Amino acid sequence: MSMFTRTMLGKYNYIRVIEKCCRRYFSTEWEFTRHRKKPKSGGRVLTKPSDAFQFNAWDNVEWDEEQEQEARQAVLKNSTEKMSTENQLKYQQEADKFWDTFYDIHQNRFFKDRHWLFTEFPELAPQSNDKDINLAPRTIFELGCGVGNTILPILKYSKEPRLKVYGCDFSARAIEILQTHPEFDTGRCHVFVMDATSDKWTVPFEENSLDVIVLIFVLSAIEPARMQNVAQNCFKYLRPGGLVLFRDYGRYDMAQLRFKSGKCLQDNFYVRGDGTMVYFFTQEELRDLFCNAGFMEEQNVVDRRLQVNRGRMLKMYRVWIQKKFKKPVNNEE
Repeated sequence: MSMFTRTMLGKYNYIRVIEKCCRRYFSTEWEFTRHRKKPKSGGRVLTKPSDAFQFNAWDNVEWDEEQEQEARQAVLKNSTEKMSTENQLKYQQEADKFWDTFYDIHQNRFFKDRHWLFTEFPELAPQSNDKDINLAPRTIFELGCGVGNTILPILKYSKEPRLKVYGCDFSARAIEILQTHPEFDTGRCHVFVMDATSDKWTVPFEENSLDVIVLIFVLSAIEPARMQNVAQNCFKYLRPGGLVLFRDYGRYDMAQLRFKSGKCLQDNFYVRGDGTMVYFFTQEELRDLFCNAGFMEEQNVVDRRLQVNRGRMLKMYRVWIQKKFKKPVNNEE
């Protein structure tokens, strides 16, 4: 056997060994990750602190008093120094420009199908498209629709011929990006630019006509003094029995604790590095906000989640608030 043949045979055997090891490694990895999937019940609860880094996320994480106190101190520290009135006016008056820039930067990377959407809000889930069933028409309106993270999944999975979806956003750039998406359906969806804080909405539908209004991570971007006006207009355009579906940032979310001093506009209201603004809510103030507008509270949930970076051994606590409000039917209380 020539030296060349022996050399090539040695390389061949070496490659076979590497392939065998890789198959064994990835098979083991698959077996390992296969048993790490989230339980079918939808929640993964951390019962032993020592298990925190076994998974990337844990649901319904309870905080102890020490952690609550640390969070309060962090917020007190980063909110002691408020922005000048001049700078506050700048961010409020030019909010549309900051959001346009945001969507320009992220336009090709921003859209993410919200897989939790229909689980948390089954009211948005596709209804049966059985031809023998005469489905009632549904009308859904999303405030702050952005580039379609909520609207596009609804259009994609629902085959209801009489479904009508509306969406508005403060950013003209966001609406432009959404309208060019391949799954945007002009026959069932109409989106437009609107400032939701306006005293009077200019919209393509009548008062008392909407089945559902969606507010997902949008009210937090609005100046607190204008939030009540948004709730009142939602009440005006929903039909009796209609719902507001709400999800947004909760008080002491990781994002709030990470702000540096000098970024606070008002208590619990901050400006990010890109110029966009964000507020962090409590359950009680949201209840007051919508109930004062005439709504009945149907759901009031705090979603506390622990996300971990197993590579860097970091813990990140997220706090989101999820609510549902109903417009009463006649004299319903």
